[in-house]
Amino acid sequence: MSLQTKVMDALKEAMKAKDTIALESLRAIKSAILLAKTEAGAAAELAEEEELKLLQKLVKQRKDSAALYAQQGRNDLAEPELAQVAVIEKFLPKQLSEAEVTEAVKAIIAEVGATSAKDMGKVMGVATKQLAGKTDGKVISAIVKSLLA
Repeated sequence: MSLQTKVMDALKEAMKAKDTIALESLRAIKSAILLAKTEAGAAAELAEEEELKLLQKLVKQRKDSAALYAQQGRNDLAEPELAQVAVIEKFLPKQLSEAEVTEAVKAIIAEVGATSAKDMGKVMGVATKQLAGKTDGKVISAIVKSLLA
């Protein structure tokens, strides 16, 4: 089942339940999918990899917004953003723990043959492809830096 179908089903359920947070989140996903499909050179259907990137982008936007609101003492605005993150994350695969990411990155470093911080680009390229959708890029970057330093 495609992401768009799953979102539409969830949208119907949210409407029936009158869940405004879920509705807002699901409409944002639907809108992003439609925008991605109508971009120049886009295929009729999004690849799973593109869907994951799209969802991660939406989650990142909301987390960044929530962090800004919290920093400014506006928890009344931060809480709905975090609630939307929870709804959107339901469509992402299970996120890896930091220990699992560290193990994966260690394997990638051995595979690539990286020895110093100069090799960070090589490692990041492989790691972001292998771990796409399973963890945040910032987490991968931090772990790669710590292991190559």
